[in-house]
Amino acid sequence: MDRNVTPPNEGAAEGVDPAHDAAPISRIVAEVAAMCPGDRISLGEMADGFGDRAFGLLILLLLLPSLLPGMASVFGLPVLLLGVQMGLGRREPRLPGFIARQSIRREDLLRLAGNSSTWLKRIERYVKPRPGFFVSPLGDRLFGWLTAYVALMLILPGPGTNGPPAFGNIVMALGLIEHDSRTTAWGFWLTLAGCLFATAVLGTLGWFGVKALGWVF
Repeated sequence: MDRNVTPPNEGAAEGVDPAHDAAPISRIVAEVAAMCPGDRISLGEMADGFGDRAFGLLILLLLLPSLLPGMASVFGLPVLLLGVQMGLGRREPRLPGFIARQSIRREDLLRLAGNSSTWLKRIERYVKPRPGFFVSPLGDRLFGWLTAYVALMLILPGPGTNGPPAFGNIVMALGLIEHDSRTTAWGFWLTLAGCLFATAVLGTLGWFGVKALGWVF
């Protein structure tokens, strides 16, 4: 569904793309900044400006803050909505007004891109267009439902349960945007492992919670 991120028009007009040799996330952020002027960039602007690439871009940009402590649950609902829509086969996201109006400060977006983890930077080196199942329409649906699962893990509180699913989903989104089936497949297995870990932690906490209530009452 998503295609390669094209250079911003401003760079193309001069014959030089300043982001051409940048890592994928830095290049994506540069394009977002070029297409959405202003100090703050709303989710609605990104959804309208990037068409059928908007799913991957929005999921990637919403999940980057999830690598920071205490930030994951804030973006869980928009990610859940995007995942369900993608799982149902929508080609472009449709955001309700209260979500479309949410915005990200431009400087925060640039900071998040610069502070992406060491492992993520290593993975970015190998991302390039590769056709295959994971960037097919059926692969897109699988991506969507797994993203919805990740969003639930972000919304539910649990120690250490946000980072692993979010990291895998970011790798998936990166592969989707770059039309790279291999990277998307890596992200799929990382995401699945992260979600299983988070589910096990939450399930264990729930079991202890039920036991504790039994001891009290």
